[in-house]
Amino acid sequence: MPTPFEYAPAPESRSVVDLASSYGLFIDGEFVDGTGGSLKSINPATEEVLAEVAEASAADVDRAVKAARRAYTRVWSKTSGKDRAKYLFRIARLIQERSRELAVLESLDNGKPIKESRDVDIPLVAAHFFYYAGWADKLEHAGFGPDPRPLGVAAQVIPWNFPMLMLAWKIAPALAAGNTVVLKPAETTPLTALFFADICRQADLPPGVVNIITGAGDTGRALVEHPGVDKVAFTGSTEVGKAIARAVAGTDKKVTLELGGKAANIVFDDAPIDQAVEGIVAGIFFNQGHVCCAGSRLLVQENIADELVARLKRRLSTLRLGDPLDKNTDIGAINSLEQLERIRHLAGVGDDEGAERWTADCDLPAKGYWFAPTVFTGVSQAHRIAREEIFGPVLSVLTFRTPGEAVEKANNSAYGLSAGIWTEKGSRILKVASQMRAGVVWANTFNRFDPTSPFGGYKESGYGREGGRHGLAAYLDVV
Repeated sequence: MPTPFEYAPAPESRSVVDLASSYGLFIDGEFVDGTGGSLKSINPATEEVLAEVAEASAADVDRAVKAARRAYTRVWSKTSGKDRAKYLFRIARLIQERSRELAVLESLDNGKPIKESRDVDIPLVAAHFFYYAGWADKLEHAGFGPDPRPLGVAAQVIPWNFPMLMLAWKIAPALAAGNTVVLKPAETTPLTALFFADICRQADLPPGVVNIITGAGDTGRALVEHPGVDKVAFTGSTEVGKAIARAVAGTDKKVTLELGGKAANIVFDDAPIDQAVEGIVAGIFFNQGHVCCAGSRLLVQENIADELVARLKRRLSTLRLGDPLDKNTDIGAINSLEQLERIRHLAGVGDDEGAERWTADCDLPAKGYWFAPTVFTGVSQAHRIAREEIFGPVLSVLTFRTPGEAVEKANNSAYGLSAGIWTEKGSRILKVASQMRAGVVWANTFNRFDPTSPFGGYKESGYGREGGRHGLAAYLDVV
C-alpha cells in the first residue's frame, strides 16, 4: 500500500501578537474604563482565556455616541473628501503593514485557520479601505445626486464569523461618506476590533470619528436604540435583525440588515465535477461553515448525484482539522461552546428525521470546540436541516431532475442571500440566475468577494447592500 502523504506541523508564531490581560473601551480617541462588567475572550481551539474586555453600560454607550456626534459636528463633517481619503488610505496601508499581527489575532480569537485569515480576510479588509478611499472625494459622481450628504452618527453591530472583514464593510464606507462611527464587535471576538482602534490612533484619525465599545446583547441594544444615532448597520442572525427592525420602527434612523442564509448550490449534470467539488467544499466548509452565505444546501442533478457525493466524500477525507495557527489546517475550531451545541443539536435533528449522516474520519482535539465536516444525504425540503441555518460545517444534499425543479427547490426558503450554479452552459447560467431570489449568485465558483461588488439579501436575509458603489448609499442622505 502507498504511504499516505503527511504534512509536518507548520505553526505560525503567536508571539507576533502582544496581548494585554484586559482592555477597556475606545471612546473619543482613547482607551477608557467601562462602567459595566467585563467579558472573557476565549480561544475556541484551546479554551484558554486570551483577555478580559469591558462590557459597556448604557452610560458608556451614551459617552461613545456623544463623542461621535462631537467629532461629526466639529471635525469630520467639515473635512474634505480628499482629506478623508487620505485617512482611509493611511488606515489601509497600516492594515497591510500589520497584517501578520491581525491574522494571528483573528485566528486566536475566532478559531478560523490562519491561512484563511492571512490569505482571505485581512487582504480583503485592506482592499475595502483602499476602495472606499477612492470614493471619498467622488461622492457627487456616484449617482446619488449632485451634493450627497452624510447621515451623521452610524451605529454598527458586527458578528463573530468575520470580525475584521465585517468591521471593514461597515467602517470604510461610513467614513468615506463623511459619517462618524460607534461600532460594537461580537462579544466572543472583540480583540481585532480593539487592535483596529490602535490602528486608528496610529493613523492620527481625529478623536471620536471611530469609537469601539465592547459588550454583549444589552450593549448592542442600547447602541441601536440610542436617540443620538442616525444610522444602524447590523450583520448577524435573522432573529436579532427582526428585533432591531422593530426597535427602530417609527424613527428617522436609516437601517441596513445583513442577516442569515440557507444558500442553494446547484450542480447540473454537465458541470465539471472535480471543479464543482472544490466549489462545494469552499461553499460550506470554509471558515467551519460560519458563513451567512454558505452553500449549505447542495442541489445536484439526480443522474450524477451518486458520483458527485462519492467524490465529495473522498475530498473531505483529505481535509485537515486541528490547530488554527497551523498553516496546513483546513478546518479550525467552532467559535464558541454555544454555537457548537447548536450545530450538534441540529445535526441530531437530521438523524431523528431520517437523513443519512456521513462524517469525515478525523481525530478531534481533546480541548476546544470542534465539529468534523458532515454531509447529510436523503434530505427532503421538509427536513429542518434543509430549512434552518446551522452555521457550521454541515451540508444537506438534495436532488433534482430538471432546471425548473432546481429553481423551485432553491427558492423554497425563507432566506435569499446567495446561491451558486455549476454548468458549462452560459445560457443556462443566465437563465437560472435570473430566476433565483438571492442577492448574490455565483457561477462556477462560490464565496468569492470583492470590495467593488455589492452584497446583500432578500426576504429574511435582510435588506440594503454593502460593498461597491451601492454600499455608499446606506451612509448618504439621498433624495
